[in-house]
Amino acid sequence: MTARSLEDLLQAAKSPVEMLRNSQAGPNAYPGVQPEYTNWRDEQQAWQNTCVLFNQSYHMADLALEGPDALKLLTHLGTNSFANFPRNRAKQFAPVTPEGYVIGDVILFHLDDGTFNLVGRIPVLNWVMFHAETGGFNVKATLDQRTALRTDGKRKAYRFQVQGPNAMSVIEKAIGGTTPPELKFFHITQLTIAGKKVGALRHGMAGQPGWELFGPWEDYGAVHEALVRAGEEFGMRLVGGKAYSSNTLESGWIPSPLPAIYSGESLKAYREWLPADGYEARASIGGSFVSSKIEDYYFTPWDLAYDSFTRFDHDFIGRDALEKKAKDNHRKKVTLALVDEDVTATIGSLFGNKGANRAKFMDWPSAVYSMHPFDKVSANGKTVGVSTWIGYSSNEGKMLTLAVLDEDFAQPGREVVFTWGEENGGTSKPTVEKHSQKEIRAIVSPVPYVETVRKEYAPAGGWREATAG
Repeated sequence: MTARSLEDLLQAAKSPVEMLRNSQAGPNAYPGVQPEYTNWRDEQQAWQNTCVLFNQSYHMADLALEGPDALKLLTHLGTNSFANFPRNRAKQFAPVTPEGYVIGDVILFHLDDGTFNLVGRIPVLNWVMFHAETGGFNVKATLDQRTALRTDGKRKAYRFQVQGPNAMSVIEKAIGGTTPPELKFFHITQLTIAGKKVGALRHGMAGQPGWELFGPWEDYGAVHEALVRAGEEFGMRLVGGKAYSSNTLESGWIPSPLPAIYSGESLKAYREWLPADGYEARASIGGSFVSSKIEDYYFTPWDLAYDSFTRFDHDFIGRDALEKKAKDNHRKKVTLALVDEDVTATIGSLFGNKGANRAKFMDWPSAVYSMHPFDKVSANGKTVGVSTWIGYSSNEGKMLTLAVLDEDFAQPGREVVFTWGEENGGTSKPTVEKHSQKEIRAIVSPVPYVETVRKEYAPAGGWREATAG
């Protein structure tokens, strides 16, 4: 019988880990934009030195919630406090399972009374839609799917970000020379660009000041052209898909936690609701970290530094589990700066070797080759954590990874070992060639890695952590 749901697939698989590690899906693609507009090195450097235009109109999904129970539904699912969430505000929304593991995260916009929008990867949106459909809430949920899964090529809304030291100068010129209003983090205002009404969110994908701009799809061309023209004077660069996927290495946001929904009787009904050809069913795990238990691939809010906006002032799914976990020791999110000599030796193994002694190919600037990377981090021969994202920063001249480590090994300056490549020559994913694993020394470093981001842009410990609650 043909599988109809994620649960059907899991029942037929040897194990969730086996299914996901041998999934045929590669990393998430970034449709609608060129891989490079100039070159990814200059595009990376522009978000620290001048400014950039990120075009997010294509690769993220949007979920609109409307109705008298919209806030009630979000409160039921969200770990955040909703005691003070008026119109024209946004927050990071990272729901958890009944067992207290993270499903994912998105940005939640409060646009009008009873009207909200969630923007990001689909796992969280699926979770919200499931509860909207099955939980007895008086709410309408409307999904605007990402471009890669559409046939009409259109979206309901465009979404741009202007980020970097010159960002506000670009916006000032784009709105006609008027000084932009002062806007606190995750606050929203309305602007006019090229005669079009534009929503503006104070945000920061690259760990630099800037605004996210959004509006109806039919205004896309006029607003985009106005921003490009305004940016010419200030050295603004368009950012392609290659550089875009690496910006998180400097800002410190882990972009792809595995949705923690593949096990547990409490989630069986949800897995039966999820389709056999959806994101969760096609997701792939890659890397050197291997465990037979799928739960070892789940993250808690503490792992991702989301505990900073977790509030126990309301009832929500997973609250009891999180209150118990709060008493435990917790892992910490860090940056790993890979040792240059070991990186170059790893890359160098591709030359002069004709067989499996070669390392796994390390692409630039993003070396991610699955939807959910998990590489082993060890010290003294013992696994002490996992790396979740890897790539090269031209701004820092370093290969960096974002990792989650046991607290005893998370102190900046400590040396650990990062293992690159998969066991036994690699899994069956098409993005994996025959190779041998290589050990690369790494220095535990702060997150965010960039000093100006830590000290000037987000003194409270990271813009997401400081403003999302």
